[in-house]
Amino acid sequence: MNHRRNSTPGLQGILIVVAAAIASIACSSEAPAPPRFGPPTGLHQANSPVTTPQQSGTLNRLQAVSPVDEDVVWASGVGGTYALTTDGGETWASHVVPGAEKLQFRDVQGVSAKVAYLLSAGPGTDSRIYQTEDGGKSWKLQFQAPDDPNSFYDCFAFWSPKRALVMGDGVNGRFPVLRTKDGETWKDIGNNLPAAQDGEGAFAASGTCVATQGSRRAWIVTTNSRIFATTDGGDQWAAHATPIAGGTGTAGVFTVAFRDRSHGLIGGGDFLAAGTLDNVARSKDGGKTWQLTAPAPVPGAVFGLSYTRGSGDEEEEDGEQHGDGVQQTAVVTGPGGTAWTPDEGNSWNSLPGVTGYWAVAFASPRAGWLVGTKGRILRISF
Repeated sequence: MNHRRNSTPGLQGILIVVAAAIASIACSSEAPAPPRFGPPTGLHQANSPVTTPQQSGTLNRLQAVSPVDEDVVWASGVGGTYALTTDGGETWASHVVPGAEKLQFRDVQGVSAKVAYLLSAGPGTDSRIYQTEDGGKSWKLQFQAPDDPNSFYDCFAFWSPKRALVMGDGVNGRFPVLRTKDGETWKDIGNNLPAAQDGEGAFAASGTCVATQGSRRAWIVTTNSRIFATTDGGDQWAAHATPIAGGTGTAGVFTVAFRDRSHGLIGGGDFLAAGTLDNVARSKDGGKTWQLTAPAPVPGAVFGLSYTRGSGDEEEEDGEQHGDGVQQTAVVTGPGGTAWTPDEGNSWNSLPGVTGYWAVAFASPRAGWLVGTKGRILRISF
């Protein structure tokens, strides 16, 4: 998320205007604290996940994580930092992209142990896309935003190694969303989207303000609590309202995930709030309508969320996953805490002491990762 000069969220980076407030949240979470909520509800404790701290090799805040499989995982963060493991997190190597030392890599997409993309979020030319094809030994600058302080790109999501979308904050009533079909050139398709409302953008908090599913479906969530949906790869978009309050400059929808073409979750809230708000909603019709779930026990805002199985596979493009159990299991996280649900939000279980994390993603139910402040990485396994 970003903050514009008018203090609208999503438009200039999550810490630009409210750095002190977020810093206080993050600092308070550096030392794990007892949960502020009662006993977990829902599943029996025997089904709780196992969490294992891992050493990232950096003290820089990590804001995005992208598992390729159970062994290969990429992460990214501030100070031009990226991290890579090829052994499931037993060992991590962290580095800084040359020439990007002052950039904040708010999103990362791992393709293989050799190929990955990084998205830096920042005003004007600080918003960039890099790609490596040699495991990080060298990086190619593929895109750089115009030298305009209103330009700000928040997150991206991929259908395949060469097809992706990038969300950009609204500028003069228009979203300068990017699309690539070849993994190299990024073209503005903003004219395909609904008009941007005043001050509307996205939260560049965890790299999950955009989600893709199958080969053509995608969703974008905004600071004004709207969600945009496409079923044709980005040529046409529809806007839908969500029940999570937003549009205040610090509140809105931060994150979105779909497990198939119909079933999805969004998370958000207000990152300055001390208590727990209505912070998660669920859709059963591809994002057209949304219903609030039970609130996840995460104070402030949910920055990131992930199903433990991820999005539907290509062959499920024209079908739906109706299963229960692991299909409906999801994890939400934010600086104020982390929780998981076995049933898409009907009930929630807190993870005591798991605070200070900004993003979560899974390769499989057995292998997921949370990343956050001071370079912390936590493996989570169901």
